[in-house]
Amino acid sequence: MNPSIERESFSERLQMALRNAEYSPDSPTQLAREFNIRFEGRPITVHAARKWLVGEAIPTQEKLRTLAQWLGVPAEWLRFGGADGRGGEGGSAPARFESADVKLVADLQRLDPHHQAIAREFIRMLLRLSRPTQK
Repeated sequence: MNPSIERESFSERLQMALRNAEYSPDSPTQLAREFNIRFEGRPITVHAARKWLVGEAIPTQEKLRTLAQWLGVPAEWLRFGGADGRGGEGGSAPARFESADVKLVADLQRLDPHHQAIAREFIRMLLRLSRPTQK
């Protein structure tokens, strides 16, 4: 794939993931601030965030993983696009990532491991309870 097209496609997926997580895809300042809160390495500049948003650059793998975890999307999808194994195509985001879902996953990740396990078990219990009523 042409490197320019690859960068532009990454930019579109990043903007989509930001919108789905209810962040502005038009603010490199907000992107840099929110990213730097979550990234343990050297902080990025607003200029670097702008380059990601306008398709001039793609972050390193380490930064990409942090972006994906923060935004609740698969790192592979964010970097390369394509199907996620459940039917997504091309540059479109997997349909399973609604804004509320992304926020819920982010909240779950902020819990300690014990409370994460409780939350997961609670969700499984709700699913078991709802199965008999669904047809």
